[in-house]
Amino acid sequence: MDIVYRRGSSTAAEIRAELADPPSYSTVRTLLRVLLEKGHLKHKQDGPRYVYSPTLSAEKARRSALKQLLTTFFDGSAEKAMATLIDMSSAKLSQQDLNQLAQLIEHAKQGEKK
Repeated sequence: MDIVYRRGSSTAAEIRAELADPPSYSTVRTLLRVLLEKGHLKHKQDGPRYVYSPTLSAEKARRSALKQLLTTFFDGSAEKAMATLIDMSSAKLSQQDLNQLAQLIEHAKQGEKK
């Protein structure tokens, strides 16, 4: 999906060409078929080939995936998810990262007061 989002639209051959250690062409086509069936991609025919493009914007897809992740693994709790993310990356968070997170939290608090 990252390749399709980055390119806007792609053929199976174009997607395969961008993969490091690419799987077989038939494997790429199978994955694209599954993504079509699940509604993540749409396609149009261009001569003998299909050109695939996303059905949702990258932002909407991220939000949908994150919502599913929260529901599945964190009982719908953003707090539990954030605590896990911070714990996992605490050694990698710079002071600037921490300041930005604090600003986002403060902004969310202000939104609740309105």
